[in-house]
Amino acid sequence: MRIHILVLDGVFDLGLAALTDTLDTANQVAGLLAHPPSPVEVALVGVRRRVRTAQGLTVPVVPLHGAVKPDVVLVPALGAKMPDTLAARLAHADMADAAVVLQQWSNAGAVAGAACTGTFVLAESGLLDGQRATTSWWLAPMFRQRYAKVMLDESRMLVNSARFITAGAALAHIDLALSIVRSRSPALAALAARYLLVEARGSQAEFVIPDHLSHADPVVERFEGWARQQLARGFSLEEAAVAVGASKRTLARRLHSVLGKTPLSYFQDLRVERAVQLLRTSSESIDQIATQIGYSDGVTLRVLLRRKLGRGVRELRARI
Repeated sequence: MRIHILVLDGVFDLGLAALTDTLDTANQVAGLLAHPPSPVEVALVGVRRRVRTAQGLTVPVVPLHGAVKPDVVLVPALGAKMPDTLAARLAHADMADAAVVLQQWSNAGAVAGAACTGTFVLAESGLLDGQRATTSWWLAPMFRQRYAKVMLDESRMLVNSARFITAGAALAHIDLALSIVRSRSPALAALAARYLLVEARGSQAEFVIPDHLSHADPVVERFEGWARQQLARGFSLEEAAVAVGASKRTLARRLHSVLGKTPLSYFQDLRVERAVQLLRTSSESIDQIATQIGYSDGVTLRVLLRRKLGRGVRELRARI
């Protein structure tokens, strides 16, 4: 398998290293298997001859004219991590060149993957239109506004859709690389993960800070403030609309535009966030906590926690 890593100027150092080191680890431990797959060939390819990382390190890249067609192309994150700096970086001329080469390789049959802010580079090419995808959880509002045709689920750590693979923030680069290894040899992916001390993790939900996301829109921010005061009392769309000064339809539309959620589902997210906080900081039972956030018993809360947190939050599993 031939893998190209498309390296753009200002690439996130950790993301690039996570991809290359995970794939190299898989190559090195493959010989321990009874039936090892052939090694993957990894090349760093650039749309510019001179590429530096976000920390100023020079990256030796193969120019496009010298790169053969890949089986897989991966896009690591950019060093720009916040919406304003990321928007400015996406406006650079090399983005258009990256979009063209991604389209060419994809049309030739290559699988395309990206992690963290690299998902924005892939989305800029238009290849993710109509596809399911994930991205860095705190950039989900920006992603939805820029790429409305992409079906985004930022709660997921990794999303496979057609010939595209997207991964969440920062260390999800490892999950992305392991998914490529897994497509060739599940046994090798499992072995490499053990050497890297990486556990299976399907969700970003436990890392999300809901009120950070709500600040992307004043109506959503007002709703978030109102909702936190109503966790024990319960949800009412009519009361919420009055409290934020918008119609029920406008409130629902703004929540969906920014967060991709209904008012009720976001309200449940806040309940889960509060429940997790109490589980970590108090000795109260889950039934006692459920009462504090508006549930008559712990059954419904347990279901919500398991569904939204998945296999994450290991230290809480015994309590839920």
